[in-house]
Amino acid sequence: MDAGVTGIGVQSDVAVPARARSAHAAGWVLRSAAAADIEVIAELRATVMRADLERLGRYDEHRVRQRLRDSFSTQHTSIIIVDGELAGCITVRPAEGRQWLEHFYLARHHQGRGLGSAVLRTVLERTDAQGMTVGLNVLQGSAARRLYERHGFVVEAQDPIDVFMVRPPGESTAAKA
Repeated sequence: MDAGVTGIGVQSDVAVPARARSAHAAGWVLRSAAAADIEVIAELRATVMRADLERLGRYDEHRVRQRLRDSFSTQHTSIIIVDGELAGCITVRPAEGRQWLEHFYLARHHQGRGLGSAVLRTVLERTDAQGMTVGLNVLQGSAARRLYERHGFVVEAQDPIDVFMVRPPGESTAAKA
């Protein structure tokens, strides 16, 4: 496993340079994604998103994994490591004049313990420092929406499947856990 750490998988002008080491008080680190990570991340995505996708009538065993494979970027993706194990991932990529937060998944046993907030705060501190707006989409009814709202994201648009949210630079990151 590559021990190098990227500043969140975003371009180096937004984050610390790739391969820099970054340890965090909560006992987690980010490292650069590697091509070899794709299948484990695709499986993580399928596991984490299954309940929401089934609730929406959109779960497809192949498609849920293939969508990750089709958009996977080692340049913009970071792997979240806790106690030496892959705990999740996050992708932040430039598009449409903002940074897009995508593929933010945590293994179930790491959810609800403040790790998601800690990782998101790190990402947002770095995009704020660059004056960048951050956009994302979350599935309708997903519990993850509350996490994003606590960190200053507001609804920009929605459809029957997705809620598109945006956070201007410097918005409150009130979540402390």
